[in-house]
Amino acid sequence: MKLDLRWPRPSYRVAISGFLILCIAAIDWRVDLNIAFAFLYLLPLMIAGTVFSRIQIVLTAVLCTFLSDVLDPFTFTLATTLPQDILIFAALAGSGLLSVEMTRRSVREAEDLKRVENEVAARREAEEQLEFLIETSPAAILTMGADHLILRANSAAHRMLATGAGELTGKSIQRHLPALGRLSVSAPQQTFRTEMQCHGERSNGEVFLANVFFSTYNTAAGPRLAALVVDASEELRDREEANLEQLLSGSRILVGAVSHEIRNVCGAITIIYENLVRSGILIGNKDFEAFGSLVETLNRIACMELTQSSSKSHVALVDVAETLDDLRIVLEPFCYDAEIDVNWDVEKSLPPAWADRHRLLQVLLNLTKNSARALRDSEVKRIDITATAVRGGVSVRVTDSGPGIRSVAKLFQPFQQSAESTGLGLYISRAFVRSFRGELRHDPTVTGCSFVIEMTTAGSNELDEEELNGDGTNKTLIDR
Repeated sequence: MKLDLRWPRPSYRVAISGFLILCIAAIDWRVDLNIAFAFLYLLPLMIAGTVFSRIQIVLTAVLCTFLSDVLDPFTFTLATTLPQDILIFAALAGSGLLSVEMTRRSVREAEDLKRVENEVAARREAEEQLEFLIETSPAAILTMGADHLILRANSAAHRMLATGAGELTGKSIQRHLPALGRLSVSAPQQTFRTEMQCHGERSNGEVFLANVFFSTYNTAAGPRLAALVVDASEELRDREEANLEQLLSGSRILVGAVSHEIRNVCGAITIIYENLVRSGILIGNKDFEAFGSLVETLNRIACMELTQSSSKSHVALVDVAETLDDLRIVLEPFCYDAEIDVNWDVEKSLPPAWADRHRLLQVLLNLTKNSARALRDSEVKRIDITATAVRGGVSVRVTDSGPGIRSVAKLFQPFQQSAESTGLGLYISRAFVRSFRGELRHDPTVTGCSFVIEMTTAGSNELDEEELNGDGTNKTLIDR
């Protein structure tokens, strides 16, 4: 039996129950028949049980028992009336309490049903959203069984693997992503939550580089493998092209530095050769004339100008704060392993500055790596990186707590004899900064070692993008 508790309202049900009790009492009082009307109180008690508590039902049953006893026209005798009243009270109270329990059960069932309906609706909505997310995702999403057969693949997976809609279902992933096909997912206790980079093959035979994020999980039907695959071919091409461009640019600066040193040596040899020519001592000597030809050829090689296209800068307005965030991602794990404290003080709302983002990042990496090497034997290992907006530009300062630089006279000259490697790091770094009309300088007034990168912001009358990317860039790199 199920009670519909939606109508009438509780206050109406209490009023109806009270009205029925009064009516039954009036009938029992006015009708002088040998009939017990106490059973009629069952109906109002059942109605009251949908609203009242157990105590209230018991009290109402006592009231109804009292009314049936008082209004009964028969003479009261303890021997006959008391057992009758007990039976009446038990019947009325039992019926009322039954109504209370049925009401509470119906309320609980209604609440449980509503909760289940809400959960089903929420689950259905979540499944619809997940389905929409999977189908509209630009990344390929696949699920596979323990046999590496594809159970489901979204539309992006079909596009990435160059197959028609629905053709991947039931096929082995080994055909397209062999690295995934070699994973063992049959053992339920072995789970994976990781990523990898591997080569994939499309249905047309085209090979691509894939970043795969995959995990395993268990279901009632067995273990499953879920994978999210991203085509990284374009990223690989861009990265390799950028690396090649940076290599060419750095090589050009290196060649320029070598040519500069050769010109200095050739200049001295040329003076000695001209002095010997003027003296006339070796006139007519074939070896001396060949020596003059070699010196002339060497001079031409040293003075050879490189083409502009080999080192053209990609200068644009760069968000310096974002570049420093990239530096932070690369630098902090290295400094953590080296037990170096890195302190960042980047001013909020830095204006964009003219720079080549990749070159600027390389300069910052070179300066911080130099600081890290200088701090290897220091008691206090600390690197401070600050970025502030100055008049007409942005200033980035890299300061370490190392011993500092003893001699700064030839700090930015190439081929430093005291350098650990070729001695070209600071030379190339300053050339990179000057390629976008910035400046890299050493600040000797600060304790330790401090280098400052100064860049020009947008709106400066001294610069424009065409000039920065124009023909004057290369010449400035070498002449300075």
